[in-house]
Amino acid sequence: MLEKVLIANRGEIALRILRACRELGIKTVAVHSSADRDLKHVRLADESVCIGPPASKDSYLNVPAIISAAELTDAVGIHPGYGFLSENADFAERVEDSGFVFIGPTPDSIRTMGDKVAAIAAMHEAGVPCVPGSDGELGDDNDTNLKIARDIGYPIIIKAAGGGGGRGMRVVNSEATLINSIALTKQEAASNFGNDAVYMEKYLETPRHVEIQVLSDGQGNAIHLGERDCSMQRRHQKVVEEAPAPGITEKMRKKIGQRCVDACIKMGYRGAGTFEFLFQDDEFYFIEMNTRVQVEHPVTEMITGVDIIKEQLYIASGDKLRYRQSDIEIRGHAIECRINAEDAKTFVPSPGIIERYHPPGGPGIRIDTHIYGGYTVPPHYDSMIGKLIAYGNDRDNAIARMQGALSEISITGINTNIDLHRDILSDAAFKAGGTNIHYLEKKLGL
Repeated sequence: MLEKVLIANRGEIALRILRACRELGIKTVAVHSSADRDLKHVRLADESVCIGPPASKDSYLNVPAIISAAELTDAVGIHPGYGFLSENADFAERVEDSGFVFIGPTPDSIRTMGDKVAAIAAMHEAGVPCVPGSDGELGDDNDTNLKIARDIGYPIIIKAAGGGGGRGMRVVNSEATLINSIALTKQEAASNFGNDAVYMEKYLETPRHVEIQVLSDGQGNAIHLGERDCSMQRRHQKVVEEAPAPGITEKMRKKIGQRCVDACIKMGYRGAGTFEFLFQDDEFYFIEMNTRVQVEHPVTEMITGVDIIKEQLYIASGDKLRYRQSDIEIRGHAIECRINAEDAKTFVPSPGIIERYHPPGGPGIRIDTHIYGGYTVPPHYDSMIGKLIAYGNDRDNAIARMQGALSEISITGINTNIDLHRDILSDAAFKAGGTNIHYLEKKLGL
């Protein structure tokens, strides 16, 4: 087992990693910006190092500072969490070249999956179903691009190969605007991602977002931990997640899960990962793979009993996968609400001092958060301040417990989106299950 791990992140995920390390007897190093010296995991870590001023580019994205902190503290491994440098292949390569263990996939895996065109090609080769599309980067021949679009059928969507987080996309409804849309998306892609490569896919109009969680040891062993439904989204950002996904049968789960497992083995994938799909008309269509732990990993942990962060640490230590597929049994249902420091109606961020914080409790309730009374939410980072998770024997029980937890939780001094979650959990369509990715925006009138 790794003796000491540097946590190259902040907030609730940094605290989550620290707790997993403690359970395994691993010493921890917390790196932080000058704005984050009062974070809970910084106070609890065995050692802490300030790596720069508040701006992310000068701290959490400052690769030399992070590597220097690892050298200074004699850390053995570096856990990137999610966001920041977690899917940066150059960072993973720098970590390994500097003699440290990167707690995640190989740089080659991150690089391949980070390029959407390369990822789709890899999935085609592995037999994972993909959205009908150009099956590669679009060239400069207008006639060829027009023919590809006709063969796919409108509406289509142009996507940046290096895009993510809902950026670098443009829906095209007719042939008249196709060529101009391709040119505009290429310009945006070059500006935002340093890569002007774009590709074309069929635009699915009422899909759900269903993803498969995998663990793979890079030694020929891989499993899946079932699926999550993350369709409740606003501007491509997930708001509420749940597992298992409503309406997905055991037969569907086994079929798509096995294809993801086979793809991991074929790629020699190492660590935790998530295959993200659009699901429409009982069909799965691959869109991307996230080569890191997901924000919503707790709902999978609740229904499987598998600690995903601990398994990342075991795999990074060189251990073979500790589970077989036959060991994984899905029990009950779990729902996660992302608690953000923002106005529930306008979504304007709300940094400031938390005057009072009262967490909810009761059977099946878990809250992953770094906040406490008197903590100051800084204005420099993502507005998420915690994740509230409710587990129940079935979906109705999980919803009831989440509604109870949302009525109990109290955060004063700043605005939060708790009222939005109360509204969602009482929504008739959400209660019925199976809403598509556009439902929440239409509900909110966006």
